[in-house]
Amino acid sequence: MIYSLHREQHVPGDPATIWRFFATPQNLDTLTPPSLKFDIIGTVAPRMYAGQIIEYRIRLLPGITTRWLTEITQVREGEYFVDEQRIGPYRLWHHEHHFVRAADGSGVTMTDHITYDPGWGPLGGLVHALWIRPKLTEIFDFRTRKIAELFRAKATKGR
Repeated sequence: MIYSLHREQHVPGDPATIWRFFATPQNLDTLTPPSLKFDIIGTVAPRMYAGQIIEYRIRLLPGITTRWLTEITQVREGEYFVDEQRIGPYRLWHHEHHFVRAADGSGVTMTDHITYDPGWGPLGGLVHALWIRPKLTEIFDFRTRKIAELFRAKATKGR
């Protein structure tokens, strides 16, 4: 079964600075809850580009880690990028990140839209309801708080 998760957040600050932060793969660690023990494997280019492959490991549960291989499939500088899982825990993972300048110049509206399928047939639906959806909600709630913390601090710096 196909599921989706949609989040929007206003990020204050200079749009070019915001884009640079999100276009830097190493910053994904900052936006991931420590409980996942996120670890990029190997060397990653400092700026993302279409066709880039990023390999990392995450902890699903204590003592259980998984390999996740992501491809950055599309990038439009300053506007959006898309990552898709190539190897990992899902049958399908398609994550769109959009950045739209705020009309008042105060920053950007950042949108995350994830389309995913855990696989496993009917069992996948049960696992989704009991564990996957709550875990994704927890991860993106953490990300929302962390972005607000990081960019509030950057927006007020020097005042």
